[in-house]
Amino acid sequence: MLTAAENDLLTRTGPDTAMGQYFRRFWQPAALSEELPEADGPPIRLTVLGEELVAFRDSDGRVGVVDRRCPHRGADLFFGRNEECGLRCLYHGWKFDVTGRAVDLPNVPAGVRHHETVRLKAYPVREFGEIIWVYMGPEAGALPEVPQLEFGLMAADHRFVTKQLMACNWAQCMEGDLDTSHFSFLHMPAPQVPSNENPDAPADERRLKWIRKDPMPKFSILDHEVGFVVGGARATDEADEAYWRITQYSLPANGTGPSTLPGETYYGFTLVPISDESCWMYCYAWNPDRPLGDAERHKMAHEGHSIIAQTDAHYVPVRNKLNDYMIDRAVQKNRTYSGVKGLAEQDIMIQESQGPIVDRTRETLTATDAAVVRFRRTVMAAAAALADSGEEPSAPWRHQAYTIRPGSWFAAEGTPFEDVLMERFGHNRGRVA
Repeated sequence: MLTAAENDLLTRTGPDTAMGQYFRRFWQPAALSEELPEADGPPIRLTVLGEELVAFRDSDGRVGVVDRRCPHRGADLFFGRNEECGLRCLYHGWKFDVTGRAVDLPNVPAGVRHHETVRLKAYPVREFGEIIWVYMGPEAGALPEVPQLEFGLMAADHRFVTKQLMACNWAQCMEGDLDTSHFSFLHMPAPQVPSNENPDAPADERRLKWIRKDPMPKFSILDHEVGFVVGGARATDEADEAYWRITQYSLPANGTGPSTLPGETYYGFTLVPISDESCWMYCYAWNPDRPLGDAERHKMAHEGHSIIAQTDAHYVPVRNKLNDYMIDRAVQKNRTYSGVKGLAEQDIMIQESQGPIVDRTRETLTATDAAVVRFRRTVMAAAAALADSGEEPSAPWRHQAYTIRPGSWFAAEGTPFEDVLMERFGHNRGRVA
C-alpha cells in the first residue's frame, strides 16, 4: 500500500514532477520509424510525457521532434509544409530544421535579431531498433547513449517491432508484467477444463499445466546495474525439479515476457507515458538464433501474439475498453478463465479496469507482490533522489547493461537463483555478452 503522496510520485510524469524529470534523463520512444516512412513526408503529432510535439523526416532522411507550436503566434506545426530540410509554418512561413534552428523568417526584416535568436524547442533524436527515440533531459553536457536493448541489436529479419495504446497510467502496466502469479488465473483455461497430462504434449501446454497447478510461485529478486531480475519458481511433475520464469526490469519502464526457452522468440516492451492516464507500450519480439518466419511475423502483425495485441491502423487494440474487450461470457463459462481473446488483451483489460490511475492506498498486498513492491521502491527512490538532492541517475549512462534476456528454465529444486541464471544465460543476471 502507498500513501496518496507516494502514489502521485509514482504516477505523475509531467515536466514539473519528480518522476517526470527522472524519466527525462532517459531516452524515450516517441514513434515507430514506420510512422515516418519517407523524406519530406507528412508530419505526425506526438504527445510524450505530457508535452505536445510534432515529428517529421526531412529531405536528408533525418528525423526532427519539435514543439508542436510555432514560436511566432502558436500555430500548430502539424499542418506545416515539410520541404527542403525544414518544417514551414503555414501561417507566416517561418521555417525550422530538425534542430529547431530558424532557417527562414520571410516576414521578418533583414537585420532584426529574430534571425539569430528565434528557435523552436527541439529534442535530440536517435533511431534504434526501428523506433524513434528522443532525449528530453537537460540540454547542457553530453548525452547518454540509447539503451542497448537486445532486440535493437538484431538484424531486421530477426525482430518485430510495433506499439499499442494503453488507456491507463504507465505504472500499472509495468506492475502487471512483474506480477507473474496472475498467470495462474487470468491466462488459463476455465477451471473445469482438464489440464494436459500428456508427457509428450508441446512445451507450451506443459508449462501452462505447471503454472496452473502452482498459483504461489516462490520469488527471488536480484538487483543489477540498471534495475533488477525476478525469478518465480513453480513445482513441476518431478519432486526434485522447479520451473523458473524469469523477468527483467530495467529503468525506468522496460519489461519482458518471462516464458522463453532457448531457441524460442523473446518478447519485451518499453512504456512511455502520453499523459498520466495513458501510455504507449512499444512491443518487440526477437530471436537471436534465427530470422522470424513469415507465419510468425504475420501472426504478430495481424492477429497479435504473447504481449502483442491485435491493433488497428492507429495502433489501438481491437479489443478495448469501448467494446468491453469483446468478452464472451459463454467462452468464459466453458473454455477460458477470462472469456477474452489474446494474452495481451487479457492483461490490458485488467490493467485498464483498475482505473486511469489505480488508487494504491486501497490495495492489500501479499507475498506474491514482491516484485511489484521492489519496482515501486526502486523507481520512487531514484526519482526522489533526483528531486531532493540533485542525484543524477547512473542507469542512462550504462547503456550496454540493457542487453539482458528473460526466459524460462528447469533446475533442481533448491537451486539458488544466481545459479539458475548462470545455467540459463551464462551470466548471473542474464546479461548478454
